[in-house]
Amino acid sequence: MKVKISAIEYYLPPRIEDNQVLASENPDWRMDDITKKTGIFKRHIAAPEETASDLAVKAAEKLFAAGTRKYDIDCLIFVTQSPDYVLPTSACMIQNRLGLPKRCMAFDINLGCSGFVYALALASSLVEAKTVGKALILCGETYTKYILKNDRTCRPLFGDGAAATLIVPSERDQIGPFDLGTDGSGANNLIVKNSGARIDRDHPPDGKKPIYMSGSDVFLFTMNMVPKSVNALLKSAQKSLDDVDLFVFHQASKLVVSNITRHLKLPDHKVFCNFAEIGNTVSATIPIALKDAASKGVLKNEQRVMLIGFGVGYSWGSGLIEWSS
Repeated sequence: MKVKISAIEYYLPPRIEDNQVLASENPDWRMDDITKKTGIFKRHIAAPEETASDLAVKAAEKLFAAGTRKYDIDCLIFVTQSPDYVLPTSACMIQNRLGLPKRCMAFDINLGCSGFVYALALASSLVEAKTVGKALILCGETYTKYILKNDRTCRPLFGDGAAATLIVPSERDQIGPFDLGTDGSGANNLIVKNSGARIDRDHPPDGKKPIYMSGSDVFLFTMNMVPKSVNALLKSAQKSLDDVDLFVFHQASKLVVSNITRHLKLPDHKVFCNFAEIGNTVSATIPIALKDAASKGVLKNEQRVMLIGFGVGYSWGSGLIEWSS
C-alpha cells in the first residue's frame, strides 16, 4: 500500500509577543543584533491555562471542519515535549476530546525538532503495512512555559503552536525514504532539568523548571549533522539536490537555516522559511511551513520536497515527500 499527506492544518494562539516586548522587559538586550541573527520578529504565546494538547485539539478541529471524517482515523500520534501530565499519555486524552473511534491507537512521541519527521516515518509505515487505514499526526508545543523572562538565548526564538497532518493511502508512493539518527551525548545541551523523575542534586527544583540551551553547541551539531543527513538521504533515494523542488528545514532561526543553505549551496528560492512571524514552534515548524508554502503557491502539486528536522536529543531526521494538493 502506498501513502501520502492528504491535508495539513495548524493553530497558533492569538496572543503575540513581538521583539518590542522583549526589549522593554530586558533593556540591556541588544535587540537589533538579536533579531539579525534569529530573523524572528514575533512569536505566538499560549495562555497560562492553555496546554500543548489544547493547541493540538484546535488544529485537529480545523482539519475536521475542512472535511476529514473523525470515524476514519485509526491512529493518533501526538508529538510533544510539553505534555499535560507525565501520565496519562496526552494522546489518550486527545482521542477522547476529539471523539475519535475507540479502535484508534493513540500514543505520544517525546521528540522535539525532529519529531514530525519521525512521526511521518512511523505513521506512513503503519498505513503501508495496513495496520491502520488513516493516521493523524498532531504536533503541539508550549516551550514558552519553560522559558524565563530574562533568557536571552531561548526567549527570542521559541513560540507556541500546533499542527495536524493526515496520512492516507495513495495510488503511488509519496512518502519516503527517510534518514534518521540520534546522538544522545548532546542531551545536556538542550534540557529542562527536574522535569521528570531524575532530580539534579546540584540544582534542586524550586518552582518553575527553566529550559537550558547551549546555543553554540546545538549550532555546531546542526552544521555537522544536517548536511550529512541530507546527503545520506539523497544517496539512498538515488537523487541529487537538483531533483528536489523545495527544502523545508526545521524553522530554528535565520542563522541556522541560512548557514545550512550556504553549506549545501542551495538556491534561496528552493528553501522555504516562515519563522519571522511565528518563531520556532519545535515539532510543529515543518508541517506549519508546508501548509504556508502551499497556501502561498510556493509549493505545488507533484513537487518533491525534502523535510529536515534536527535539534534536542540530539536527534535528526530527513525525509522526502511528493506534495499532493
